[in-house]
Amino acid sequence: MSRATGAAMRRIQAGNALSAFGLGFTVPYLYVYVAQVRDLGAGTAGAVLAVFAMAALVVLPFTGRVIDRRGPLPVLVGGAVLAAVGALAMGVSASVATVVLSAALLGAGTAVVQPALATMIVWCSTPATRTRAFATQFFLANLGLGVGGLIGGQLVDEDRPGSFTLLFSIEAVMFLVLAAISVTVRLPRPSAAVGAAPQEGARGGLRALLRHRAMVQLCVLGFVLFFACYGQFESGLAAYGTEAAGIGPSTLGIALAANTAVIVVAQFVVLRLVEPLRRSRVIAAVGLIWALAWLVAGYAGLGDGSRTMATAAFVSTYALFGLGEAMLSPTVAPLVADLAPESMVGQYNSGFALVKQLALAVGPAVGGPMGAALHGPYIVTFVLFSLGITVLALRLGRQLTPVQDRPSLLSGSRVVARHTPEAAVPEPVR
Repeated sequence: MSRATGAAMRRIQAGNALSAFGLGFTVPYLYVYVAQVRDLGAGTAGAVLAVFAMAALVVLPFTGRVIDRRGPLPVLVGGAVLAAVGALAMGVSASVATVVLSAALLGAGTAVVQPALATMIVWCSTPATRTRAFATQFFLANLGLGVGGLIGGQLVDEDRPGSFTLLFSIEAVMFLVLAAISVTVRLPRPSAAVGAAPQEGARGGLRALLRHRAMVQLCVLGFVLFFACYGQFESGLAAYGTEAAGIGPSTLGIALAANTAVIVVAQFVVLRLVEPLRRSRVIAAVGLIWALAWLVAGYAGLGDGSRTMATAAFVSTYALFGLGEAMLSPTVAPLVADLAPESMVGQYNSGFALVKQLALAVGPAVGGPMGAALHGPYIVTFVLFSLGITVLALRLGRQLTPVQDRPSLLSGSRVVARHTPEAAVPEPVR
């Protein structure tokens, strides 16, 4: 990696951390803000969360094509400014119409930022350095969210709406800082990037992606990953902990903090362990770890232990999920990039982000009612989903080239084998 490319990567990672820091100020408190502080009711708060997710589903199908045609930088800046406007509007909104509109702007802006950031990281990395780059992004995002949430919790006061306005203003400023940092980045241009003649895969768009068997399998795997983990954190698993295990809100906060702490503390230790391994085997191991996490959660809610043991088991569940997340960050996102033809990196990143959003929308809808009322079936269902991750990951491994599955092989070779939607074509490392 050249010195200029390294400087660009550092600025991208700094902007990523600061935007996550801003999100941490508001994400844990959005429901309380709408339902209680603005006194708009639980129904409106639920609608706001749904609109936040739906806005992402609306914009993501178009985001990738714009990234590949215009480059990720203008898309990132536009998304960051849109998110900043949404955050500011949310902070002063006091009616149903304005909070819903603000949620749509904020949801659309943050959704656009993610694939644009991912594409910028791809442009500033090589297949050999990409694993560490995405692990760093995940680490900084979780650190930013955790620190932002911690500071926001000290500033917020349910009896003072102005304190929430302050939080949303800080979030808006962080998005503007992301935009400002981004415009100073000098991105290298891949040979098939903006301004180059489109490749066959680029002209095919979504059809080309759907013809790419390995990418389709990765999207299916990604849906199950996000459905069985992130889609349950603040819905089904929280409901299960409250109803079956008798966990209080403060313990839920401790569990989420344990999840973040494991990611922050273990990320680079885990990175050193998984870097030499096959990506498909690492993802398969995550499925087994998460199956264990769900069994531990089952003990917390269905076992005959003491309240202290149930609490410890529930917190351990979130910690085990964090360990799995730390293993996924250097494997899944860089694999999406390595599967993509150079002219379709934005579309592949956006397509995978769309799958993630679908899982995050469906996960709470399915898991919430089950976790609250069907305690035994809920645990069994998600143990099976976690084991399904292992099976899907091993099947995906058979579709990958040796270098795609184990990028560490690049240390002994200067040739990168990539899958295109039509065939596996070797390309020299640039």
